[in-house]
Amino acid sequence: MNGTWLLVGVLAEDSMLDALGLTGDAVALAGRLAGGARAGIDRDGWPRLTMGQGIIAARRVVPNKALDRYARVMGLTPQPFGSDLILGLGSGGAEGSPSPDLAAEIARQILAAPAMLSPDRLAARLPMIGVWAASVLRGRSSPPSGGGLVALRGPDAVRVEAAEEPFAGYFAVQVSHLRHRTHAGGMSPVMRRETFVSGDAVVVLPWDPRRDRVLLIEQFRMPPFLRGDPQPWLLETVAGRVDAGETVEQAARREAQEEAGLTLTRLFPAINCYPSPGAFGEYLYLFAGVADLPDGIAGIHGLESEAEDIRGHVIDRADLTRMALEGQLSNGPLATLALWLELRIGTLRAQLDNP
Repeated sequence: MNGTWLLVGVLAEDSMLDALGLTGDAVALAGRLAGGARAGIDRDGWPRLTMGQGIIAARRVVPNKALDRYARVMGLTPQPFGSDLILGLGSGGAEGSPSPDLAAEIARQILAAPAMLSPDRLAARLPMIGVWAASVLRGRSSPPSGGGLVALRGPDAVRVEAAEEPFAGYFAVQVSHLRHRTHAGGMSPVMRRETFVSGDAVVVLPWDPRRDRVLLIEQFRMPPFLRGDPQPWLLETVAGRVDAGETVEQAARREAQEEAGLTLTRLFPAINCYPSPGAFGEYLYLFAGVADLPDGIAGIHGLESEAEDIRGHVIDRADLTRMALEGQLSNGPLATLALWLELRIGTLRAQLDNP
């Protein structure tokens, strides 16, 4: 890490320099960058350099250990550029503008990971690191909940004394040692809290307003099986993680295609919630999605790459409401959407009649 490197593209943004603990002088380079829409998200998302007309805004920095570790995770190597070395280039990837804020948060998550995790191990986790980083950004920008009943605390209301990540597979577990302000005043003693880090997800109930029927999916779930539930194949809604770089609405439409082969023509936002905030770092965006559900539309779907084995079921909406009220829906988001749709059906029909 001797000498200086020229950082280009998203690496040259102020937010990235801050995340990597770098400062640098601005440098103008001749040429232009092509691609790079997913730079800082995917290993193969970095732009390529095209010589010719144009000016590239770069930063000249003295590389540090953080930049070196980040580059190894991202598969970046400095490349010769005249008498300099340049970092931030790849094969191009998709066209478009990268997201500096998302790339910077992903960098922070990479650098916060335990030093014992190798760059290759972290590279394998990049999709879920991106999911969590995007979740953190959405969380920071969320409006306060509680209807004004819960007071907003200041930034010093929670003090994390130490944190560690003893497990990091597809999901991760974070152990935090923290103190927080109490209702009686003062600070709590140091507490150990374990969080299952999974990130934001979408939940979609496909609904055909003309036939007044819905599509449910059925798949095997390991936690009910471990609990000894006699029925570990659950009825559920379409659902899945919000990938880094996509909106929750895009995720909802993508999951409907992947899990049910459906094209949603409209999305109605329902309830957003933490399903189990005492232990799970998960936030759900619930939707009712308008779809055409003729006879024979249900089938077997799912991504082979994720070993998904999903069967669809089309039932009348009235039957779904009855099942929810009779306690026949053990999947919480499905029961929530079933009752929400029953309560909101008149309003939704009015919105469809008067778009």
